[in-house]
Amino acid sequence: MENRHVNAIVVGSGAGGGVVAKELSEAGLSVVLFERGGWAHYAAHGDDELTAQRSFPLACFFGPDNERYRRVAVDQNGNERIVYPNDWAYHNNAACVGSGTVSYGAMAWRFMEEDFTMKSTYGHIPGSTLEDWPVTYADLEPYYEKAEWEIGVAGDDYQNPFAPWRRKAHPMPPFPHNREAQMLEAAAKKIGYHPFPIPMLRNSVEYNGRPACVHVRHCVGFACPVDAKNGTQNTVIPMAVATGNCELRIHAQVVEITMNNQGRATGVTYFDKEDKKQTQTADIVVLAASATETPRLMLNSANRLHPNGIGNRHDWVGRNLQGHAYCGADGLFEEEIYDDFGPGASVAICDFVHNNPGITGGAMLANEFIKLPFAYSSGYRPPGSARWGREHKEFQKTNYRKNASIRGPVQEMPNFESRVEVAPDVLDHWGMPVAKISGFKLDEDIKTAEFIADKAEKWLQAAGAYKTWKGIPGTGVSGSQHQSGTCRMGNDPQTSVTDKYGRVHDVDNLFIADGSLHVTNGGFNPVLNIMALGYWVSDYIIKEWEGGNRFR
Repeated sequence: MENRHVNAIVVGSGAGGGVVAKELSEAGLSVVLFERGGWAHYAAHGDDELTAQRSFPLACFFGPDNERYRRVAVDQNGNERIVYPNDWAYHNNAACVGSGTVSYGAMAWRFMEEDFTMKSTYGHIPGSTLEDWPVTYADLEPYYEKAEWEIGVAGDDYQNPFAPWRRKAHPMPPFPHNREAQMLEAAAKKIGYHPFPIPMLRNSVEYNGRPACVHVRHCVGFACPVDAKNGTQNTVIPMAVATGNCELRIHAQVVEITMNNQGRATGVTYFDKEDKKQTQTADIVVLAASATETPRLMLNSANRLHPNGIGNRHDWVGRNLQGHAYCGADGLFEEEIYDDFGPGASVAICDFVHNNPGITGGAMLANEFIKLPFAYSSGYRPPGSARWGREHKEFQKTNYRKNASIRGPVQEMPNFESRVEVAPDVLDHWGMPVAKISGFKLDEDIKTAEFIADKAEKWLQAAGAYKTWKGIPGTGVSGSQHQSGTCRMGNDPQTSVTDKYGRVHDVDNLFIADGSLHVTNGGFNPVLNIMALGYWVSDYIIKEWEGGNRFR
């Protein structure tokens, strides 16, 4: 039996796609939501650190798997190698219902007003394609609020003197601090910083029929054991399905956007869970597969009207790949500061996100999530520490409970050469050319990272750390868990891929609703911004639909 024609296809069930599916289906449109993975339940995973989303010795429980997926990574000397999802160079994004919102740390940041006007604020940055967004904070503010209340955020931005204005408080109170965070909060105040509780997409109290957080150590990188972490898989997707208008189609790998001779998207080609090739038609197609998979799909959908890939008339699809230039500092203390009250990260400052003389942008700084033993042994040791043997074991035993870490996601400057391409000679399980990722950070990014790391180290020293060391990022491309920018929105079709509503410039019924739209990536974890954009794009589609534009 052929698939029934629907009003809208949404590709990807993560932060943006889940929101779009819910909004369109509640507005009465028939929707098929495609997800290449399946459901990821805590009961099937447990607390195995070696399969967590942030650990890579084994294949990740949340997908994608090493058997069917691969990519090509290009180093700064132009050398190419095939990489698999359990390699950092793959720049992984999850493959399950809810995508990364199942296993993320769940920080829920609004971007600042300056984040939408970076070009106006900082001027031309040599080597960068820096631009202002075509939307403002004021445009997105109602959609931030909707995400915070509909999906669920615990926090209190009124304690943050640098937070952008808001019309409504968060729906849940902030999380209490553990021993480490209490110590860091006091130290921050002592040196003139302005600490406040991190806003979180987790339940601090019972909310929408699901329980409050139980403060386990296994949080970031894991599914929640009590379902208190709020992702699209347990909020907006069930709401979409409950309308009766949305079909969630799992284990479905979309490989092509189909188009007619008039230049309109007609649907997608995909492989179902039995690896049978199928076609689904629709009036509207919305891509929300991630900032690496969305451009890959567009480039692999080249046709007579779009010989270089859909939407790629001016060679901007896949360009400007950004993650974050993560930096910070670690410290060792004489006394134990670990009290096993998870998930750990709860205190932050925004003193250095903007307005740093001689520095472009900046980052929020926050204490880290609880570092599990493998992660601690591989990423949080002083330079030169032993990685194996008796010395390694003694360090682990002596210092594991005496370490604190502060990190910041420095907002990178976009550049044209950091990009996603496709590798026609390297195919995945379904015969689709894989993504090829290459690029670099600008000197300006490293300069900002060094500035932010200094602030983190000063904070730890004020808290009493007897030994501190800084972590500065390398100059290679970053596009992992915070990947963005590869199909940027803009008013000029010659320098962007979509308009301000996420509609691809050359295709009236093809939209994007993921981090690909970001012109810049903010000095924050970007998930709440992606959710807000999902609501923003959906609102435009619905208004057009109800106004008589059926995109046919």
